[in-house]
Amino acid sequence: MTQPSVILATASYDHTIRFWDAKSGRCYRTIQYPDSQVNRLEITPDKRYLAAAGNPHIKLFDVNSNSPHPVMSYDSHTANVMAVGFQCDGNWMYSGSEDGTVKIWDLRAPGCQREYESRAAVNTVVLHPNQTELISGDQNGNIRVWDLTANSCSCELVPEVDTAVRSLTVMWDGSLVVAANNHGTCYVWRLLRGNQTMTNFEPLHKLQAHNKYILKCLLSPEFCDPHRYLATASADHTVKIWNVDGFTFRENLDRSPTLGVGLCFLCRWCIPYNSFF
Repeated sequence: MTQPSVILATASYDHTIRFWDAKSGRCYRTIQYPDSQVNRLEITPDKRYLAAAGNPHIKLFDVNSNSPHPVMSYDSHTANVMAVGFQCDGNWMYSGSEDGTVKIWDLRAPGCQREYESRAAVNTVVLHPNQTELISGDQNGNIRVWDLTANSCSCELVPEVDTAVRSLTVMWDGSLVVAANNHGTCYVWRLLRGNQTMTNFEPLHKLQAHNKYILKCLLSPEFCDPHRYLATASADHTVKIWNVDGFTFRENLDRSPTLGVGLCFLCRWCIPYNSFF
């Protein structure tokens, strides 16, 4: 079967990963994931592999294969893996888990190469565009910056004590970071490069985006510039778009005529060769 030109991959608590022809809405491949539900999907930078984060494993699948089996499994977490992502060249992968750790995996070598202790269940991890810092958010409300050069925690923030940080997002140019929490609040910091290698956080804005906990926040990519947006999705059944300039409300996607554009923006928008994950 010819590979669709635009691919959408989804995963669920139903223990499956599905590949869809995004243009026709046809599901053309289903992978059974019997070990657990799937918490997170992430595509490698070269678009060849799909990482599926479950409980407690991460499995890597070949996007262009019909095989139902993973090409690799990463197994040293001991609880739900809630975050997974890749370094820009695809040389290593990072993950965050409810076991309270952030891990780094060299895809060219077996096993976990580094482990950082968060001391609370990790809900979200993002890689700074400088590729040398990981930012994690945990169930106790802590945000930590892990300096990969110094191999240590370089910064710790607690925007709201005992309020879980659900999602983090960093602007493509490294200028802003947004943290979304269980109270429906987004905290925004301007990121400043200090005298050393450490990134400094300067408080910029507090946005009460939703009246229930936020599931995901996401800043717009480079191709949207000079227009910059923040998307938030919540347990209140809404997806909202905010202007980064002043953090004013722009639109609610459940009533928007530009729903398709908004969902594309929210899900992952820009993949060379026109594929979405």
